[in-house]
Amino acid sequence: MQLQDVHYKGPPIDDPDILRVIPKSLASLLTGVNGYTQFSGAFHLRGACLEPAWHSLRAAWMGDHSFARLYPGLSPRWVPFAEDCMGDQFLMTEKGIARLDAETGEVFEEAESLAVFLEEVNEDPIPTLALEEFEAFRAGGGVLAPGKLLQAYPPMWTAESASGVTLTPIPAADLHHTHAALAKSIRDNGGKGAIRYQD
Repeated sequence: MQLQDVHYKGPPIDDPDILRVIPKSLASLLTGVNGYTQFSGAFHLRGACLEPAWHSLRAAWMGDHSFARLYPGLSPRWVPFAEDCMGDQFLMTEKGIARLDAETGEVFEEAESLAVFLEEVNEDPIPTLALEEFEAFRAGGGVLAPGKLLQAYPPMWTAESASGVTLTPIPAADLHHTHAALAKSIRDNGGKGAIRYQD
C-alpha cells in the first residue's frame, strides 16, 4: 500500500521487543515504517519506539498512562495502535479493528482487519475518520504539529456541539487525560460511557 500525504515518520525502531508481542500484521507494517502521521496530522499510527513518548506504542498500550489504565473497561489485550486528530483511539481486538470514542468511552466496531482499515483511511480519510471538523480547522489555516491533538469545545458528544465547536491544538497526553476524565464523569453519572461494542 502506498501511503498518501505522510506528514511525519517515526524514528528508527528502538523497542524491538514490542514487535514480538503485537499482531504480526502490525509488526510487519512497523518494520517497514515505524509509525507516521498523515493528512496534516489527521491520523497517527504509533511506532515501536520509546521516544518521543507521544509516538510510543508501548507507552499507549502498557505504560503508566496507557489507555487500559485511563479506561478501566478496556481489555489490556487490545492494542491502541493509532488515533485520529480528535483523540479517538483505534484498537486491534479479537474481532478486528475498533474505535474508542475517547470523550464517552464507547467502543465501536470499525473494520474486519488492519489491512482493510488502513486501506480505507488511505483512500478516503475524511469520511472514514469522520473528520469534517478537522477539514474546517485546516481550511482556516490551522496546522497540527506532531504530538498535538485537537481539543473540541464544547465536547463533541454534547448537543451544543451541533452549533459549532472551537478546536484548540494541545499536547496529545493532555487531551487523553481530559477525555478519560470526561468519560469517567459520564459513566459515573449513568450516561453512555459504558465500555461496550456498538454496531
